[in-house]
Amino acid sequence: TPCRMQLDVTGSATGRPRPILIGPGEVELADLDPIERDLLARLLGAVGTADGSMPQPLERRTISKLVIAPSAAATHLAMLCETGRLVIQPEPRRAPEEIVPLAWDNARPWELAFIVGPDDDELPRSNRTLDDDEPPRRPSKATLTAALVRGSQRKGLDEPRVILKSGIVVFADRVARLDAGESAAWIDQFERRGPIELSASQIDGLVERLALLADVPRVVLPAWTGWQIESGPPRPKLVLDDSPTVATDEPEPETGRRRAQPRVQLAGRIWFDYSGVLIAADDPAGGAADADRKVFIRRDRVAERDALGMLPRYGFTPPRGMAVDGGEADHHVEVARGRLDGSVSQLASVGWTVEVAGRRYRPAGSVAWNVTSGIDWFELSAEIDFGGVRADLPALLEALASGGRSVELSDGSVGILPESFANEMAPFVALAQKHDGRLRYGRIQVALLDALLAGQPQAHFDEAFERLRDQLSAGGRPEAEQEPHGFEGTLRHYQREGLGWLVFLESLGLGGCLADDMGLGKTIQVLALLTRRKAMNAAAGLPHRPSLVIVPKSLVFNWIEEAKKFAPMLRVANHTGNARTETGELSEYDFVITTYGTLRRDIIHHRETEFDYVILDEAQSIKNAASQAAKACRLLRARHRLALTGTPVENHIGELWSIFEFLNPGQLGSAARLRKFLSDGRGSADVVARAVRPYLLRRTKSEVLSDLPEKTEQTLYVELGETQRKAYDELREHFRNELTGRIGRFGIGRSRIAVLEALLRLRQTACHPGLVDHARVDESSAKLDTLLEQLEEVIDEGHKAIVFSQFTSFLSILRRRLDAMPMTYEYLDGRTTDRQARVTRFQEDESCRLFLVSLKAGGQGLNLTAADYIYILDPWWNPAVEAQAVDRAHRIGQTRPVFAYRLIARDTVEEKILALQDKKRELADSIVRADAGVIGNLTPEDVELLLS
Repeated sequence: TPCRMQLDVTGSATGRPRPILIGPGEVELADLDPIERDLLARLLGAVGTADGSMPQPLERRTISKLVIAPSAAATHLAMLCETGRLVIQPEPRRAPEEIVPLAWDNARPWELAFIVGPDDDELPRSNRTLDDDEPPRRPSKATLTAALVRGSQRKGLDEPRVILKSGIVVFADRVARLDAGESAAWIDQFERRGPIELSASQIDGLVERLALLADVPRVVLPAWTGWQIESGPPRPKLVLDDSPTVATDEPEPETGRRRAQPRVQLAGRIWFDYSGVLIAADDPAGGAADADRKVFIRRDRVAERDALGMLPRYGFTPPRGMAVDGGEADHHVEVARGRLDGSVSQLASVGWTVEVAGRRYRPAGSVAWNVTSGIDWFELSAEIDFGGVRADLPALLEALASGGRSVELSDGSVGILPESFANEMAPFVALAQKHDGRLRYGRIQVALLDALLAGQPQAHFDEAFERLRDQLSAGGRPEAEQEPHGFEGTLRHYQREGLGWLVFLESLGLGGCLADDMGLGKTIQVLALLTRRKAMNAAAGLPHRPSLVIVPKSLVFNWIEEAKKFAPMLRVANHTGNARTETGELSEYDFVITTYGTLRRDIIHHRETEFDYVILDEAQSIKNAASQAAKACRLLRARHRLALTGTPVENHIGELWSIFEFLNPGQLGSAARLRKFLSDGRGSADVVARAVRPYLLRRTKSEVLSDLPEKTEQTLYVELGETQRKAYDELREHFRNELTGRIGRFGIGRSRIAVLEALLRLRQTACHPGLVDHARVDESSAKLDTLLEQLEEVIDEGHKAIVFSQFTSFLSILRRRLDAMPMTYEYLDGRTTDRQARVTRFQEDESCRLFLVSLKAGGQGLNLTAADYIYILDPWWNPAVEAQAVDRAHRIGQTRPVFAYRLIARDTVEEKILALQDKKRELADSIVRADAGVIGNLTPEDVELLLS
């Protein structure tokens, strides 16, 4: 028999305490089961006994009453509800045997609200106007009552069985939290007196009186009143006067002496701006009423406290509302005169409106960038909007050069630059040349400038810049070029694309780096290019120039042999060793091969020669910009330049300058500036990587040598059933209301964890309601039913299938259904230890035709070519994650066409995720990896889209 304990509710706000019980019977500790012993021990560890005695060992204590602190009430009542130990007797005298278990309501807290009635939909139809844009006509009588509200839900004060001042409300079958704050006393008032009746003509006066209340709760005003309620965080405002006060410090504790020099202070008052309505910080009113505009404003005390909490951090004394003698204080805060500039700048930069002696300090808005084109350069200008007054780039750069964070504005006010502005400007300044207070970049730096501005929301480019940028971006999708006349051999498909990319760079007069994996035929692609180039030069009537190929010593004869085999029409000179050809005779050849070591000795002669192409093989040989080989290569003159390397450039981002200074001089600025730029981190390496990506082509063996069969990808849309749709819509509405207010108060940055939590729960509910509510794991879901139909069909046809999900709990629900069918399958997630054995069984055992895999555990490192059907149960932000999953089957060794299906629930967050993927799909801020940072770039508009 469970132990009985009575929970005293003398803290009731309603004055109607009712007994809440935990089971029936008085027992010894030894008679309790382990669960009850654990619960009792946890309760005693966080609450006190009624007599306040010191804690004793559990076995030695006689317990008749526990007093739960208000701060711990929610936690411990939730624990008791979850274990079924919290019950209520509805009628303890008449029906003591009737006991109702209480559930814990984990939704957001209820609030107390003043409600003016009647509601609009309660008015007689004759009182309504025909025009929907007009509010209903006023009724003759009105009421003011109180109720508990949560979102669109509303409950009268007579519905709860008990309301506790500790922030707990008990309904007939559940316990929930209550956020009544300072307005809790009104609950008792309305319980005893009931609604307040008044005439409709008194409504305006009522609203104005409500605004003056210090403990005004939430107010609900129907449309017929003509009043609107405005909410949202206030904008704090500090007004400092120019009459300093002299303050003396408190005596030093050790000596009792005061400082010799008094401190000169400036005093000021604090206001909060609610959509143009100013409320003094020390005003006790809970809101404000603008009778002219018919706007009721309820103060956001939390936001105000947060704002006031910033003041000591920036050198201001804590707020003071009343003078020592009880009269009204003439100021709220003080700041030392010597700290004025820094303190005011910091305060303005975090959203405060600040005035000093009538001179306004303006926080910065967004930066607007503009790029215009010159003959062979691009000029970057910028301006910042300081609340309607703008400052342009020369003034901004001058302010940064002086080491300050403020700029004089044209109207006499002071603009406060963002704290991060100096860091944001650093890369623009480091990689440019200054000209008349503006920044200039060479034509070859178009990709760099584009990368620097990629993260700026307000960046405008002229037509010439956009045209060159578009031309350059086209190189990311090179068109295949067929083998030229005179080339002996057949190029693979990716080699034709490589040749097309080299031709593309040539057409723009740009140098580039071919960074294919070793063994993919970089030499062959270059030989095809040189063969084509010889014919094109002859057809165009260009004067003949030899090309120079610089290679490590070990590759000299490889180049010669490859040239004989694939490009026999080219005349090749071996310019190495002591027997090398005289420099003056090199013009007779089509291309000349030399080594890096030989080049160092011959550079004085080679620098006088105009080459057609200069090509560096194993270009990482010049990654040290200070080496003699690197310096020699940069001295060479040529129409076109190429670099070949099999080393992934992403691993050597800091060593790129030397290679690209050879390819496109000036592209990355000076070496010293680039080193300084890269040394500060903050994504600078990603910017450089994006800047060089258009000039670099990299393919790996796994990408181009697979010769894989066809892959078909398709999205299967499923419609949620009535029950699942209702659960999803209710959850979406809850999160939409919650996040809208949170983002409005704290911004998207401080709300990101809450956004992720909301999106996770919505995604889970779209998959299966059992992922959010474990009690519903045996229910069906649209995705589960669709998947099982698909699996039965493809397995009956003799195919093997893989099912991926990011939620192992969803896979567990699927396993329950499969075990009941039954169906043979294998399973793998992050906790699986015998991975290879499970993979081997699926690959080789004909009876095992299904593999369930968690996306995280199976996204890489698995070869599952036995499968030709793939199902992805839930989408995520980065399409590359899904692509890796599909590649488990669509890889080397696969001989059959592969069919990949993504299951998407219609009209849910999943469909919105697909829209975000299309909107924000972009290559990573590195050369060869995909971007996984979409979730970190969500905007309030994106959140609204996801919750719509």
